[in-house]
Amino acid sequence: MSLTTHTTTSGFILPSIHSAPPFFTQQPNPTTQSIATDQWIHLIQAYARHNRLFVLRVEDAEISGNDWDEVLRNERINRKLLPMHLTQILAKMVFSNVATYDPPKQTRSVLLYWRLPDEWAEVLHSWAVSTAQLNTILTFYDITDPPVKSELSGIPVSLLRKAINILVKSGRAQLIGVADGEGVRLFSGGR
Repeated sequence: MSLTTHTTTSGFILPSIHSAPPFFTQQPNPTTQSIATDQWIHLIQAYARHNRLFVLRVEDAEISGNDWDEVLRNERINRKLLPMHLTQILAKMVFSNVATYDPPKQTRSVLLYWRLPDEWAEVLHSWAVSTAQLNTILTFYDITDPPVKSELSGIPVSLLRKAINILVKSGRAQLIGVADGEGVRLFSGGR
């Protein structure tokens, strides 16, 4: 089979390397494996961003029928990424600071940083400015599930909290306890 790109049902274009059977197996040569792992990381990040996926679990490689099937499997060449291989890719993603284990103290599930927390902080602040939400107390729910969809729609609370903490440190936000849990007030600039 020739190595060709492939457009998935979600509209994502898989690179030609995804058609190579060795891409789905761990390579004995450390240099080759390192290059393949970097390609997997790039592919996972791009796919997550395209489909707005925030979490990747080892069981996504074990069980079919999930949001990651298009990437972790290639039925055209009868290959799939094995859980142990995915575990090693996740470890390198965490080491490279493009993911974090979530929840902490386990190694089977990561929160993906297809945007780094400081980038999410800027998205949050820009959203507050553009929607006239500055100096307004907002619950986390107001941000993650707004009446009008935004770039922040569906963002995991743990990632939102990291972004807010970055804004707090720069004086552009204040965490506030509200009846339903936590809230935040965003300010125009450093205070």
